[in-house]
Amino acid sequence: MSPLPVDPTLDPTLHYIPRRAAAETLTPNDTQKITLIVAGCYVLAIGILPILEKIIYPFKLLTVGMHEMSHALAGVLTCATVEKITLDPQEGGSTRMRGGIPAITLPAGYLGSSFIGAALIACGFDTNASKVACLILAFFWILTLWWARSSWVAWATIALMAGLIVITWLVAHSVALRFLILFIGVMSCLYAIWDIIDDTLARKVNTSDASEYANLIGCCGSRFWGAFWLIISCAFFAVGILVGIAAFKDDWDTQAARADDFLGGG
Repeated sequence: MSPLPVDPTLDPTLHYIPRRAAAETLTPNDTQKITLIVAGCYVLAIGILPILEKIIYPFKLLTVGMHEMSHALAGVLTCATVEKITLDPQEGGSTRMRGGIPAITLPAGYLGSSFIGAALIACGFDTNASKVACLILAFFWILTLWWARSSWVAWATIALMAGLIVITWLVAHSVALRFLILFIGVMSCLYAIWDIIDDTLARKVNTSDASEYANLIGCCGSRFWGAFWLIISCAFFAVGILVGIAAFKDDWDTQAARADDFLGGG
C-alpha cells in the first residue's frame, strides 16, 4: 500500500526549513559585520561631522552628477534630446533637455541616484562586484562628461574619482576599492534622502523637482511627493544592504584570491 500524501499545511517542518534558510541568508557573517560597521561610520561621518564637509565635498559633487545623469538617462529613454548638464559648486546641478515625458524625468533624479546608491552599497560587500561596478560607472561617467563637456567642475570631479578608483584598485587586493564604492553608494543614497527633506519637507523650494512634479500632476502638493520619494529612497537604501548581505558571503581571504583573478589576472 502506497503511503498517504502529506498535507504540507499540517507539517510545520516543511515551512521551517525555508524560513531558517532565509534567516541564515540575511544574517551577516564576520566579514559583512565589518562592512556594516564601516557603512554606519560613513553615515555618522557624512551626517554629523561638519568638519569633514570640505573633505567629502568632491563626493557630494559626484552624487549631484549622478542625480543629473539620472534625469538625462530618463530623458533619453523617453525620447528627449539632452542638451546640457551643468554642475555648479555653489548651486548644485541642472539638466536641460527638450521633449521626453516630464512625469518620468522629474522623479528620475532622486529615485535614480537612490537606486544607483543602493546598487553600489550592495556591490560594496564584495571586491569583484565593486570592480564590476567601477566598469559600469566608468561608462555612465563618460556619458555624463559628454552631456557636461562644457562644465569644468564635472571634468575635475570625475577625474578625481577616476584617479581614486585606479589607486584603490591596485592596492592590497583592491580592499580599499570595496570601501570606496561603499562610500560612494552611501553618499548617493543619503544625499538623495537629505535633499528631498531639505527641498520639500524642511523648507519648500519652488524650483525643486517635487514642486515641478506637483505642478505637473496637479494634485497632492510638493510635500506629498517629496515624502513619497523619501520613502522609496529609504527603501532603496535598506534593500541595498540586504542584497549585499544575501548575495556576497565570501570572507576576506576568498575575496582577495578572487580579486587577483579578476578578468584573468595572475
